[in-house]
Amino acid sequence: MRRLHLVRHGLPAFVEGRPPHAWGLDPAGFDAIDALGSSGRLPEHAVWFSSPEAKALGTARRLTAGEITVVDDLREQERGPTAWFDDLDEWRGVLRRVFTQPDVPAMPGWEPLSRTSDRVVAAVRRVLTDHTGDVVLVGHGTAWTALKAALTGSAPDLDAWERLQMPDVWVIETP
Repeated sequence: MRRLHLVRHGLPAFVEGRPPHAWGLDPAGFDAIDALGSSGRLPEHAVWFSSPEAKALGTARRLTAGEITVVDDLREQERGPTAWFDDLDEWRGVLRRVFTQPDVPAMPGWEPLSRTSDRVVAAVRRVLTDHTGDVVLVGHGTAWTALKAALTGSAPDLDAWERLQMPDVWVIETP
């Protein structure tokens, strides 16, 4: 068995009025990324891949000095300009709707989750076909939740999604 490590990016620098894919990392979260890097939760020998989004790629670069391959299809669910959510529960409600109605955009300008899932799962299957050892993917919580469900044949675990930290890692055993 080999392990697939799904790393969620570090704390983003939220910029009201800019779409999430344009956010970089918030330096206030660097210590948490460095702590994950020294925690022993990531493999010493693995191939690394990252979403092209700055917050994911920046996280990957803080976690490894090795080569990182950027895979465009590992990007998060595409979300156009979105109203700012001051209420965290309201935001969580929108994202829960993403999972309960995956074929419908949860908000205007959002990619349906089913499209995100198809794109991410196909990209990861290509990576797993091309590499036999441990793999680290650095990306996004929504995409990883959909991917984990697809790879394990289970329903999306929304409670686990809500517990994900920035950064965090899930490990999946793959044949």
